[in-house]
Amino acid sequence: MSSANSLEQQLKQVYQGQPVSYQIGLPFFTLLKKEVLRITSVAVQTLIVPVTTVTLYLLVFGVSLGQRVSLFEGTSYVQFVIPGLILMGVVQNTFGNSSSSLFMARYLGYVVDYLVAPLSPSSMTLAYTISSMARGLTVGVAIFFISLFFAEIAWPHPFLALAMALVVSFLFSQLGIIAAVYSDNFDRLSVFTNFLILPAIYLGGLFYPVALLPEPWSTISKLNPLYYMIDGFRFCALGTGELSFGLSFTISVLLGVALFFWASKLVKNRSKLV
Repeated sequence: MSSANSLEQQLKQVYQGQPVSYQIGLPFFTLLKKEVLRITSVAVQTLIVPVTTVTLYLLVFGVSLGQRVSLFEGTSYVQFVIPGLILMGVVQNTFGNSSSSLFMARYLGYVVDYLVAPLSPSSMTLAYTISSMARGLTVGVAIFFISLFFAEIAWPHPFLALAMALVVSFLFSQLGIIAAVYSDNFDRLSVFTNFLILPAIYLGGLFYPVALLPEPWSTISKLNPLYYMIDGFRFCALGTGELSFGLSFTISVLLGVALFFWASKLVKNRSKLV
């Protein structure tokens, strides 16, 4: 009876936005394990499908255009697009994992189980972030190995590439959490994917050099944050880019930190999740 009363009291605290007592360790690792198992249990959907999709891109650009078009001296078109395709896989799957997982928890109502558990908002955010980063980076690594069959890339700055991939995956996991909190239905969630993520990817210099665009499109493209991320990651792969890596990396880090505080604030406001 006392246990039932305690649970009832915790539910009241959740719906009233009042703080509950938290524990460090076990609740976090339990949620993290659950999220990782969710990814592996539907590996065809979460890992194999996105890798297959990007492989089709590589077949199109690698076989038909890749070796016939050269954008820069010593760089084929397929070499140019491979870094962007790798980062696209990281972005789409990191965002898709955190947004869909938290949204379904809210939509089906079992997010209340997390809120009545001794799980702090920061631990909850971190669990979704790490699991989403794991999925995005796994897809990115898989695309990297598949790309070896299509073109040889030097990757002169592998550690910088890893750092950029980590920052980008962290950033879009936060954006996925934000999208999940603000989405009350599937249509609204799809707006973030179809009208924010995809246009930002395709208009961020993935398939073309932004520097070759006429004005005002070149300047407009530089307002797209993904332009800096793709260009920075391409610099790590090819050793050359339109911008300095320091600028691209700094913008990515600052944007990631800003989104992290935004996502944490939304999760901390527990009444928004129920």
